[in-house]
Amino acid sequence: MTRTRRSKLVLWLTAALFLPALLAGHDVHRHLATVGTVPAGAQSERAEELLQDSFGGGTPHLILLVRSALPVDHRRTTAAARRLATRLGDDPAVLRVTSYWDGRDPALRGRDGRDPALRSRDGHGALIAALLSGDDRQRSETARRLTGELAGRHGPLTVQVTGEAQIRVEIQDRSDADLRTAELIAAPLTLVILLFVFGGLVAALLPVLVGGLAVVGTMAVLRGLTEVTEVSVFAMSIASMLGFALAVDFSLFILTRFREELAAGRDARAAVAVTMSTTGRAMAYSAATVTLSLSALLLFPFTMLRSIAFGGIAITVLAAVCSLVVLPAVLTLLGERVNSLSVRRRRRRRRRAGMGWFRVAVSVMRRPLLVAVPTALVLAVLASPFLGARFGTFDDRVLPPQAPAAQAARDLRQDFDGGGGVGAGFIVLPRVRDEWMLEEYARRVAAVEGVAQVSTVTGTYLRDTVISQADLRFTNGTGTWLAISSVYEPYSVGNADLAVRLREVPAPGEALVGGPGAELADLRQGIAGRLAPALALIAVVTFILVTALTRRIVLAVKSLLMNVLSLGATFGLLVHVFQDGHLRWLVGDFTLTGSIDALVPVMIFCVAFGLSMDYEIFLLARITEEHRRSGDTIMAVADGLQHTGRLFTSAAVIFAVVMAAMTTSSLAPLKMLGASLAVAVLLDATLIRTLLVPAVMRLAGRANWWTPWTTASAQRRELVALQGES
Repeated sequence: MTRTRRSKLVLWLTAALFLPALLAGHDVHRHLATVGTVPAGAQSERAEELLQDSFGGGTPHLILLVRSALPVDHRRTTAAARRLATRLGDDPAVLRVTSYWDGRDPALRGRDGRDPALRSRDGHGALIAALLSGDDRQRSETARRLTGELAGRHGPLTVQVTGEAQIRVEIQDRSDADLRTAELIAAPLTLVILLFVFGGLVAALLPVLVGGLAVVGTMAVLRGLTEVTEVSVFAMSIASMLGFALAVDFSLFILTRFREELAAGRDARAAVAVTMSTTGRAMAYSAATVTLSLSALLLFPFTMLRSIAFGGIAITVLAAVCSLVVLPAVLTLLGERVNSLSVRRRRRRRRRAGMGWFRVAVSVMRRPLLVAVPTALVLAVLASPFLGARFGTFDDRVLPPQAPAAQAARDLRQDFDGGGGVGAGFIVLPRVRDEWMLEEYARRVAAVEGVAQVSTVTGTYLRDTVISQADLRFTNGTGTWLAISSVYEPYSVGNADLAVRLREVPAPGEALVGGPGAELADLRQGIAGRLAPALALIAVVTFILVTALTRRIVLAVKSLLMNVLSLGATFGLLVHVFQDGHLRWLVGDFTLTGSIDALVPVMIFCVAFGLSMDYEIFLLARITEEHRRSGDTIMAVADGLQHTGRLFTSAAVIFAVVMAAMTTSSLAPLKMLGASLAVAVLLDATLIRTLLVPAVMRLAGRANWWTPWTTASAQRRELVALQGES
């Protein structure tokens, strides 16, 4: 079979697979979930399950904030509110309803111990809370339906809806809409940049089409994953935008080298062969590096990170396959027509292209210390805010301030003592036979720094003082539980530290601490326990891949160090903007919480590390190729940067544009990811690849090329490779 026939067969197979993939993935958003951030089997998860199963309590899934112009105890308000609570409780998907007007739930008590915290301070608002049946997806569907029925006016009442399930619904809806907006922004801007880079419409369209193929394939893969595991809504957004950007990047490198070989006088078949043996080989290593960096997310015990890893790995593989299989087939058939529909006159003197990068590299290598030291200091200064990072977790404030669920949650925090008691901590114990042991334990818990109040079967405690009598609803035949009111915000760092202190209090039996603070504590512990293995995996695998590509150990070590500097600066800017609130106008409106979600830096590191190595591998591959020809480090670096500088800078700008489109999202985590990844690739393409890499390689000199495998056979392999490239 001739190469032309093979190329046509590849395109026919691609077309045959495209339609089924499009049909399979078109409704993937309906099958995604806003998965939790608590490690499976964590103490807080077990405590929540035990509280719900044994006592019918736990954190409410749906909260109705009911307001009236009349006082909440007025008979008209009371009658309307009771009808509303009854209507909610009659729904078959509702397990239990707690209302200010119908009871005094010990899980929702005020800090002062005098009245339940279900009534607002002004007396014109009160709460109705519900536990819902089913898993996260089923509860979200129930919340969507009930919110449509209950939100708004009901006689003298005005009802706002919030709670865990409704927050998930709004996150999912906004994620879908924001993804479409980002794609509509990124695609035309990418095409404009590609037109500027290539100067022709046909060449500019090819990377965009390859990116579209990769995205369609990824949506189909994610749809398949939803049948076997939970997939986060964030996985779709991240995978879609990342896949488009990677496919465009990979295609850009392949297409540029192909056109370079055509300009050198080769026919289409020979140009494709040389392109695939050089740039294609480097791209395969690059895709493997990105894939393995993303696979480190699988080490963490979080469904959200694992689903993002699955999506990211799938999109990287698809982007590589489209660029290494489909694009070469198209180029073989197009040949010189790839330069058709030119929008500007092509340059005749190819040698002059990139001479600016050559001069930059030579200038840097004349004074390497004067360049390397200030550049490293700039990166260190940019990284310094990360030293003051505070790590929290997702709550309603990931939504924009104007989102209905976020508005209701904000009103709840501002107008009700202790936030209405919603999200308070709790401790579940086995049954304690000796009442005095439980009383002593409750007093010890009440004395812990940060505890405002403790309620249990022996009474309510304000520090060492009993302020109310026993309440039998805190016990049953098998166990006992304590409700903990905290002086901290539910998902704050202070509340997480409080949960850790509560777990250290000696208890009369196995004590399970739950609530938002405990969830954050478990989240931090889950990250800390797997962070070192994940970093080691990324470092070792990257070292092996770069060494395999270049056969040079010093180059592999240098690549790792360059990435650490780049990512440190990225994390510093992340904290500077999203924790400290500087330069907020660059990324749009979001709610400032004073902390960074603990999962976001993990995601950024694994994704950005692979992307940074992407550009490093292409640059090192070309430098190594030039060094084989000349044997001179300075000329190899200068020629390598001359041939790739404009290319990886263009690729970085395109990638940054695609990621920056994510900052238009109304969801804070997507803003963080988009902005951070855009900054990471721009820093990498400018300060790192343009300045630091030439300076450090000049300082290293001949040490760059040291290898323990310099044998006669290795030299023969390099000679054969050089002859093949020539």
